[in-house]
Amino acid sequence: MAERKPLISGNWKMHHTHLEAIRVVQKLSYALKDTDYEAADVSVHPAFTALRAIQTLIDADRLSIILGAQHCHWEPKGAFTGEVSPTMLAALQVTYVIAGHSERRELFGETDEVVNLKVKAILANGMTPIMCVGETLDEREAGDTDAKVSGQVKAGLEGLTAEQVGGMVVAYEPIWAIGTGRNATPDDAQATIASIRGAVANVAGADAAATVRIQYGGSVKPANAAEILAQPDIDGALVGGASLDPDEFAPIVQAAPRRG
Repeated sequence: MAERKPLISGNWKMHHTHLEAIRVVQKLSYALKDTDYEAADVSVHPAFTALRAIQTLIDADRLSIILGAQHCHWEPKGAFTGEVSPTMLAALQVTYVIAGHSERRELFGETDEVVNLKVKAILANGMTPIMCVGETLDEREAGDTDAKVSGQVKAGLEGLTAEQVGGMVVAYEPIWAIGTGRNATPDDAQATIASIRGAVANVAGADAAATVRIQYGGSVKPANAAEILAQPDIDGALVGGASLDPDEFAPIVQAAPRRG
C-alpha cells in the first residue's frame, strides 16, 4: 500500500472572530515543531471572515500550517446571497475545502448531488476537497453503515477521473459521534474506513484507492488520537471542538505516527 502522509484538519465551524483566529494560529505555530510537520500535514479551517487574516499571517510568518475553508458554492459567481465561490477561495490561497460536512447535509439539506458539484468545482479551481461521509445512529444500529457511506462515496465521486480521486481527501464522520463525546472504537473506525477505501476502489480503481487520504472525524481528542491515527487505513483526523484550543489541537497533531 502506498504511504500516505496524514492530514490533521481543524474545523472551527462558527467559532473565532478573525482576531481570535489569529491568536489561535500563532499559539498553534509556537507549539508545533518541524518534526511535527514532517509527520503530518496540518490545516485549519476558520470562518470565512477570518480567511484573509489567516492567509496573511501564514504568508508573513512563513508558517507550515495550511489554510482551508469549511464550505463553498459550486458556481464561480452569481446571485447566491450569502454564499462564497470556489474562485474566491482560490484567490485567498486556500488549499483544502470541506464538502458535504454532516452539519451541511443534516442542517442545510445538502444532497449527494450537491456535494458532487462542490467537489468538482473545488478541483476545477486547483484546491483539494475534503469530502465527508458518515452515518446516523439509526443507520448504524440498523447495520447500514457500509451501505450508507459507500453510497455517499459513489455519488460524491461521480464523473471524476482516477487521478482526481487519488489526490483527494475523504473524511469519515460518524454523525452519531460528533459533539456527543462518543466515538467509534479505533477498530470500528478502521473497519469502516477500510470499507470506504474499498468503495473508492470500486469507483476509481485500486491506484486511486491506494493514494486517497481518508480521515476520521468524530470526537477526536488528545486522549484517543494516537490510537486512532495508528490504524493502517486512517490517514489523519478532521477535528472539531478540540481544534479550537491550540493546547488540545497540538497534541493531536503530535500523535501522528512518526515514520523512518
